[in-house]
Amino acid sequence: MSRFILHSDLNNFYASVECLYNPKIRNKAVAVVGDQEKRHGIVLAKNYIAKKYGVKTGDTIWEAKQKCKEELVLVTANFDRYYYISKLVKKVYREYTNYVESFGIDEAWLDITENVKSFSEAFEFAEKIRKRIISQFGLTVSIGVSYNKIFAKLGSDLKKPNATTLITPQNYKDLVWKLPVSDLLYVGKATNEKLTKAGITTIGQLAQTPCRILKSMLGKNGETLHTFANGDDTTPVKKFDEKEEIKSVGNSTTCPKDLKTNGEVRAVICILSESVARRLREKNLWCSTVCLWVKTDDLKSFEVMHKIDYPTNLASTISSEAYKLFKFDWNKTIRAIGVRVCGLCEKPAQYNFFNNEQTMQKKEKFETVVDGLRGRFGYNILKRGSVCASKELAELNPEHVVHSIHPTSYFKP
Repeated sequence: MSRFILHSDLNNFYASVECLYNPKIRNKAVAVVGDQEKRHGIVLAKNYIAKKYGVKTGDTIWEAKQKCKEELVLVTANFDRYYYISKLVKKVYREYTNYVESFGIDEAWLDITENVKSFSEAFEFAEKIRKRIISQFGLTVSIGVSYNKIFAKLGSDLKKPNATTLITPQNYKDLVWKLPVSDLLYVGKATNEKLTKAGITTIGQLAQTPCRILKSMLGKNGETLHTFANGDDTTPVKKFDEKEEIKSVGNSTTCPKDLKTNGEVRAVICILSESVARRLREKNLWCSTVCLWVKTDDLKSFEVMHKIDYPTNLASTISSEAYKLFKFDWNKTIRAIGVRVCGLCEKPAQYNFFNNEQTMQKKEKFETVVDGLRGRFGYNILKRGSVCASKELAELNPEHVVHSIHPTSYFKP
């Protein structure tokens, strides 16, 4: 019995929302950018007019301006606005089915198997949703209709903007197998390079490559991607209120100035660690692995991690463990830093032998009190002395920088 899965993708979401709020810029080239004053000045999204000139997500502002032959309208990102519109749209999806699984702020899968009996009905169902989104919100959406999540996602990417694409067990080889292998979900840059070196450049070639070969090249992911390419994915769409297992919690920021000393790096790590620890405590979680991500002034980055001696949700521990990972010869300056924790668990059965349980509980209580004060009076009510040594770093608020709580991986163990 076939499933009927939709993947809905709001077109150029950030830029479309900005044009919705400001009709005067609708017919102009628009790029949504980060806060230039805080050195987040890259293109986060663009409309189709800017895209025609070659403006890409990730371009610096000056690169985008050089590409655009007409005046480029720059709009600073308003994430509160985007989250608000996203919630309204997904609330509409839930009127049609309880099986709505978000995939980022502007994408979602919907399982409508209980609503329709054929692919033609599923296509019309998707069309009904697409037209309603335009009518109710003034936003266009591309929808893929298929029998699994992977092909539904591919379908939403095939025709943009404002279109519905149907991929069935009968036509998927004609539609999907000719596409570049990089179009397949979870084929990232490194995986694509490995596949290309092996002469695998299309999804069809990936599908026809023996699974054992892919597994030897890519490990477990090779087997998973082989399943995806052959249309055999059976992963269910989660219910909108289904609790997901959290795999990692992290926070990162582009620093207000390039960092040049160990002290400055340690201060930023402290700020980020406080945010990570607070969200761990909100979820009643402890971590056993700490990761440090660093981006240098030439925009190259690396991440290092290690397992700690005992699970923790203390900012002081996370910060000190992250700083231990910082080994740098200072031949460059540092532009951005991130702290992430994983190996999550509920409250550990016992503390490390070398740490008195009563002492640890006092530290937890202290940090919880700090969380409460900042929650009531704002983050700046309390600051670490090491942070206040630099005026620029003292103004850094971890609640206003990019953070992430990562759910369980799509790949199954």
